[in-house]
Amino acid sequence: MPQVWSSPVRYVECDQQGIAFNAHYLVWADEAVNTWWDALGVRWPDLNAGGVDYLVVASSLEWRSSARWGDTVDVDADLEKLGRTSITVGFTIRVGDRRCCVVRTTYVCTVDGVPAPWPDDVRALLTGD
Repeated sequence: MPQVWSSPVRYVECDQQGIAFNAHYLVWADEAVNTWWDALGVRWPDLNAGGVDYLVVASSLEWRSSARWGDTVDVDADLEKLGRTSITVGFTIRVGDRRCCVVRTTYVCTVDGVPAPWPDDVRALLTGD
């Protein structure tokens, strides 16, 4: 699972105890997915011009430990499941070797706002074919 995104935990992302607020784990996964797509070679501006997009349909979070103010979070991302119109990406958010949270997000491919199969070129990049 390759690291795709990293950031220091900012003060504004924490509660009064200096612990990262839970909603920020979703933000960090959302930041990472853009870098993940780029690393795969998927160019969304080109696909968007043809009406292709992807939307979040579900996310789940599993906490193991807390990220704190002053830590640097690293986000690893990997494809967990490829369906006809959807994918699930797993994001492991960690501080060093310590796992903090695993986020699993399912995205659905759309064309002009309607669910559609992933384009063949995107599917090939996702599978490595």
